[in-house]
Amino acid sequence: MQMNNEEKLKMVIAALEEMSEDTSVPRNIRKGAAESKERLLRTDEPLDVRAASVVFRLDEMANDPNIPMHGRTQIWNIMSTLETLSN
Repeated sequence: MQMNNEEKLKMVIAALEEMSEDTSVPRNIRKGAAESKERLLRTDEPLDVRAASVVFRLDEMANDPNIPMHGRTQIWNIMSTLETLSN
């Protein structure tokens, strides 16, 4: 069953929320996850622009040497979902 963009967006936002509250990841990663979530929730730009902006930010976060492997994997999963969003 295919998920529509709204369902994918809800899933990504939930994952970002979870990451922003995960105390096992560094504070800067939690902050980046919270800021990414807020960026996706803004409706003054098209969805594909917001998604691309967040993917760029998440890529920077995934390359942080201090992030634990489970956090990096979660970021990659979020990025994969965001890349499937279309307007």
